[in-house]
Amino acid sequence: MLAMAVTHCSRPLEAVQRPVPLPQKGQVLVRVRACGVCRTDLHVRDGELPAVVPGIVPGHEVVGVIEAVGPGVTQWSAGQRVGVPWLGWTCGQCRYCQRGQENLCDAAGFTGYTLDGGYAEYLLADARYCLPLPATYDDVAAAPLLCAGLIGYRALKLAGPAERLGLYGFGAAAHLVAQVARWQGRKVYAFVRPGDEAGEAFARTCGAVWAGGSDEPPPEPLDAAILFAPVGALVPAALAAVDKGGVVVCGGIHMSDIPSFPYRLLWGERVVRSVANLTRADGQEFLALAEQAGVRAQTQVYQLAEANRALDDLAGGRVHGAAVLVP
Repeated sequence: MLAMAVTHCSRPLEAVQRPVPLPQKGQVLVRVRACGVCRTDLHVRDGELPAVVPGIVPGHEVVGVIEAVGPGVTQWSAGQRVGVPWLGWTCGQCRYCQRGQENLCDAAGFTGYTLDGGYAEYLLADARYCLPLPATYDDVAAAPLLCAGLIGYRALKLAGPAERLGLYGFGAAAHLVAQVARWQGRKVYAFVRPGDEAGEAFARTCGAVWAGGSDEPPPEPLDAAILFAPVGALVPAALAAVDKGGVVVCGGIHMSDIPSFPYRLLWGERVVRSVANLTRADGQEFLALAEQAGVRAQTQVYQLAEANRALDDLAGGRVHGAAVLVP
């Protein structure tokens, strides 16, 4: 099978041929039909996350069909369509797992980071962590829901019942979250790279009542802000934009250093917090909600062998919506 692997950090992915793996106990073999391209994949490729294993295959927004099941798998059968998200395994025994915070498990396995992911024609997945997908979404449309949608949804929950919601970095996650927020009756304020008029226009098509550069203040104070751009300098900017009691949620797995800022930006019971990974319950909740709310991803499709071009387009801000690889 063809796979696009990280053979050396900070270099382009390498196309490699590998044997199709065989499912072991509790695993399913999935034939990949589509895999979303996430900014985390850039962090993996560029070695910005710790302990990237040479040869790892990125990709954690995987839609595919089960080709075979391993011993002990009873909940899935060959021919069923599944989604394979970022969270690929947890220990089930630690204090985090025991109290419903499996996303914080210290021993967790992550698809496309510590476990081979969907930048390939096939992958293995733990059957317990696969998600059923609504039939209303085709393969390409479903892929971005599995991380951009799921992390965005978790970040939205942690932002609380904010009526005026700011979204910094209007890419794959933000354009899905914006649709959910508008369906919930919230006002969305979109912050894009300064001078990105196309990005501003795209945000308005997704329901934003205002769109401007990340160096601009919103027209009115925000109740909460979610940062999807991995730029630490946006934290004090977002704190300055939220009202007293407001929440700033950092939605990425990696961010540049946050510069120092005066305490007055935090004062007034403002809160800064992060989002870490996701739970299986998040996946089940969001996929049901997305179908109910009519959430639709805008996608740019690339062939699997074009994974490096897709990543470069994402890094360069040339993707409006979500990039998706197909074999």
